[in-house]
Amino acid sequence: MSAEPLAAEPAEGGTLAYNVMHFVRCLRGAGLPAGPGKTIESVRAVEAVDPTRRSDLYWALHAVLVERRDQHDVFDQAFRLFWREIRLESAVQGPVMATDRLPQPEALPASRRASEAVAPRTPDEDESHDELEIELDAVLTFSPQEVLQEMDFEDMSADELAEAKRAIAALRLPLKPVPTRRYRADPLGRRIDMRATLRASLRSSGDLMPLKRRSRAERQPTVVVLCDVSGSMSRYSRMFLHFVHAVTNDRDRVHSFLFGTRLTNITRYLRHRDVDVAVGRASRAVHDWSGGTRIGPCLKDFNQYWSRRVLAQGAVVLLITDGLDRDDLGVLRAEVERLHKSCRRLIWLNPLLRYEGFKPEAGGVRTILPHIDEFRPVHNIASLMDIAAALSEPAAQPDAMFG
Repeated sequence: MSAEPLAAEPAEGGTLAYNVMHFVRCLRGAGLPAGPGKTIESVRAVEAVDPTRRSDLYWALHAVLVERRDQHDVFDQAFRLFWREIRLESAVQGPVMATDRLPQPEALPASRRASEAVAPRTPDEDESHDELEIELDAVLTFSPQEVLQEMDFEDMSADELAEAKRAIAALRLPLKPVPTRRYRADPLGRRIDMRATLRASLRSSGDLMPLKRRSRAERQPTVVVLCDVSGSMSRYSRMFLHFVHAVTNDRDRVHSFLFGTRLTNITRYLRHRDVDVAVGRASRAVHDWSGGTRIGPCLKDFNQYWSRRVLAQGAVVLLITDGLDRDDLGVLRAEVERLHKSCRRLIWLNPLLRYEGFKPEAGGVRTILPHIDEFRPVHNIASLMDIAAALSEPAAQPDAMFG
């Protein structure tokens, strides 16, 4: 729920708790998990410090309401907008009106969810917006679904993110079946199954010998996801987890790993049918979320401890990272080369490719690029949908994308 202009004065002596309650409601509207329990804890935390000091108020609320690093930016923006240009003495003495905390027009896209939660549109604005939509000509325009598919995850509001998560939950990842060494009975098979033929001839005492045929059995390939959750990828990591959850619940033999400064196997967490429960458990299992990046050592741990277990029988690997690594590039070069040789196909999904002027100038990008089969952007719903098309096409040369 979003903060609204207060219609009535709170009870005497309850203004501090009243304003804290509305601030927590703003954070909940911005997407943070802040329920009644968090509200009570926030009031107790504020009462334990001097609420007239902005830094004390900030860190008291921060300690209660922020559980992960990726929530810090939303909290920071909401705090600045909610208490913007307001004397904290007056906030303690009386309720804070919504008109006192309107965001600046030049607010950054990263703070859009916080801005909409703190200063929602008034009913008059909604009515005028609806009237305007009725008068518009729909010729040569895009539907809301098409606009949402092309919108960057970073620029989405809380409602748009919720709609995007529902769209991602419906995505499927079709892969061509791969042949195995085993054979199966097939009346139209090219090979004759002599054992089945002789067994069938015994039923007619050898008078007739109907030929039995067989063909190679096929199976769906294993999918392995290696997703970067470092600080530079934190704004996309949670949406990628929703995508990996959709893939995990649609297919068998999907193995998921998150890495920043260390490697974490989250496969068993994503098998839960409820996406919110699965993503919550996976994020709590990662201790280096929004931290540093050590791609080389993390790939080394994967190659050493997990490669033989999950890459058998021609697995397809999705490597989701921006490639910005300041660690030893020699280790990264050796490990990504080993990973490429151990799997059937290595596809690199990089959100930096959304920029038209992107060039592989970073050392980590140039190190990984020669050892992949496909290099594709991943920053919105449309890019996730294009992955299916990429898997059904022959592997492209990564260098050809840059001329």
